[in-house]
Amino acid sequence: MEVFVWEGRSRKGTIEKGEMEAASESAVRMALRRQQIQATKIQTKPKDILKGIKLPWKKRVREKEIVVFTRQFATMIDAGLPLVQCMEILSSQQNNPFFKETLLKVKGDVEAGSTFADALRKHPTVFNDLYCNLVAAGEAGGILDTILNRLAAYIEKSMNLKKKVKGAMVYPAAVMAVALVVVAALLLFVIPVFQKMFADMGGTLPAFTQLVINLSQVLRTFWWAFLGLFVGLYLGFRTYYKTEKGREKVDQYLLQLPVLGNLIRKVAIAKFTRTLSTMLSSGVPILEGLDIVARTSGNKTIEKAILKTRTSIGEGKTVAEPLGTSGIFPPMVVQMISVGESTGALDAMLAKIADFYDDEVDAAVAALTSLLEPVLMVFLGTTIGALVIAMYLPIFQMASVLG
Repeated sequence: MEVFVWEGRSRKGTIEKGEMEAASESAVRMALRRQQIQATKIQTKPKDILKGIKLPWKKRVREKEIVVFTRQFATMIDAGLPLVQCMEILSSQQNNPFFKETLLKVKGDVEAGSTFADALRKHPTVFNDLYCNLVAAGEAGGILDTILNRLAAYIEKSMNLKKKVKGAMVYPAAVMAVALVVVAALLLFVIPVFQKMFADMGGTLPAFTQLVINLSQVLRTFWWAFLGLFVGLYLGFRTYYKTEKGREKVDQYLLQLPVLGNLIRKVAIAKFTRTLSTMLSSGVPILEGLDIVARTSGNKTIEKAILKTRTSIGEGKTVAEPLGTSGIFPPMVVQMISVGESTGALDAMLAKIADFYDDEVDAAVAALTSLLEPVLMVFLGTTIGALVIAMYLPIFQMASVLG
């Protein structure tokens, strides 16, 4: 199927323009006639010369753009505008060419008779399973505007959660990067100056000073080997993590880390409860909701626990039972879920747990930052201080001899 650019006149006499994916020009004319638009110009859209070339900055839609689109779409649907007209208006407002192209394709599929949810499912890189399933539930229940508002609120809270975690990682990463750059600069450029000075002076150097000089010589001679080793370790870890067994082992180890593991666990619980609450309150069946939540958990160990829960529910058990035996979810979470099930308000209880763990994530991020600050400062001071002392030891030794 080709993409056609069309121009036509509506019943009101206004000039309308747009794009449509169709098998032929006659199919475009028929589709426009159904919309009561008299086509005046139809031509094939020029081919994109970069089509097929994967450019990361070309085919990417930010979460913020999804949130704005979803909120505007909900407002238009609530105001009574037809779905196709909403997509036409929203696509014309997009600055992101890839997102605009995606929305026009969705609009074309809807015009061709597809449901909105099925049209969205053709673009999994932009609209994930959660988004598509909630839209499907909204279409079936006739509450699409309500579902879209819930989706926008969910995505915003999910973005805030990610920002908290990324914010906690920025500071230690920056300090470690500065430490590596400073140590490398000292070993590559400063130590050789002292080495030449000590060689001119003659005599035997202290063992610690000689060790640092030898390290500097090795780094200057075989810097390419160190760089290759670093790149190799990084690529090897990425390859291992992409395997089923590797990801399971690494994710399990991350959950067992002293402070970071606690933060990862709390983020996962907040995401799990928030996502499942949104899906249940929107009318998505619990088994389907758990399947989607498991695939979007981000941790293989937690994913296995949720899938085990799904299997247990299919066998007639409650949600709380398998979650309690998994060893991942705290007793308080399990008890609150059990209460929510018994009272028939599981979605509301999950939302309360999510709100509680959002605050817990804030506290965990603050604790991690306060713990890492002194550790990183001690590491940075010790490393640079040791190099400085190594260079001044021969000078102190010489001064004591002269004295």
